[in-house]
Amino acid sequence: MRWTPGRVSSDIEDRRGGRFGGFGRLGIGGFLILLILSAVFHRDFFSLLGAGNDQAALSPSAESGPVATTPAEDTLVLFMSFVLDDAQQTWDSLLTQRGVPYTHARMMLFRDAVQSGCGVAQSAMGPFYCPTDGRIYLDLGFFNELKQRFGAPGDFAEAYVVAHELGHHIQELVGTEQQVRQAQQQNPADANALSVRLELQADCYAGVWGHSTKQRDLLDPGDVNEGLAAAAAVGDDRIQQSAGEGVHPESFTHGTAAERAHWLQRGLRSGNPADCDTFSGPID
Repeated sequence: MRWTPGRVSSDIEDRRGGRFGGFGRLGIGGFLILLILSAVFHRDFFSLLGAGNDQAALSPSAESGPVATTPAEDTLVLFMSFVLDDAQQTWDSLLTQRGVPYTHARMMLFRDAVQSGCGVAQSAMGPFYCPTDGRIYLDLGFFNELKQRFGAPGDFAEAYVVAHELGHHIQELVGTEQQVRQAQQQNPADANALSVRLELQADCYAGVWGHSTKQRDLLDPGDVNEGLAAAAAVGDDRIQQSAGEGVHPESFTHGTAAERAHWLQRGLRSGNPADCDTFSGPID
C-alpha cells in the first residue's frame, strides 16, 4: 500500500508493556495451564479467577513497563494507525451520508493476554472485536502467523484483518450485531449459520474500505490479491484442513475460503455498503 508513516493513532491503546494481573497470583505456569484449558474446552477458564469481587486479578496491571519492541514492529504500529484512522474516516463519511452517527472504535494492542469487555483476550484467539467496549483486540504477533502458518503475506493482507474487525464495529453501530445475537438466542440451531453471514458481511465491509483506497490510488499492484489470499486463508474449511480435523461444515462460524474471498471481492468492486447484504439469499 502507498501510505505515509505519521503518528500513532489516538484511537490505539498500547498495552504491550503491561503485565496481565493474573500472572502475579498464578505464575507463568498456572497462566499457561489456564490458556491450554480455555483453548481445549472452548471456555474462558480465566474468568474463574474473577469469582466474587476479585476482578482486579483479571485487569491489566497498573504497573506498565516500557514496551520491548523492534524497528519493524514500530513500523507495523504506525501502519495499523494509518489503516485504522483511514478506515474510520471512510466509514464516518459513509454512515453520515446515511444518517447514522459514527462513533470511533479503539484498538487495543497487547501481548499474550489482556482483559476485554468480552472476557479475557488471548493471543491464541486471534484478532477480534468486542461490541461491549467497542474495541478491536490485536496481538501484532498474529501477522507472523498469518504469513507463516496461513501463507498470506503482505501489507494489504494485514490491512484486511483490521478492516474486517472494524466491519464488526459498523455492524454494531447500525444494529446488525444486536439483531443477529438476538436471533441466535431465539434459534440456537441457526447460531452458526447466522455467525457465518455476520462474518461474511464484515469481509464485504472490509472490501468497501479497500474500494475507497483503490479510488484514491493507495493500492500497489498485487495488493488486492494479498487481501483475497488472506480472506481465503482464514476460511473455516482451510483452518480445519490445516489442523488435520477434516472439514465439518456444520461447525463453520466464519465461512469457507471461497465465500470469504467472494464477499471481500464484492465490497472491493462495489464500494457500496448496501451491496453487503449477506442475510438475503445465498452466500456463495
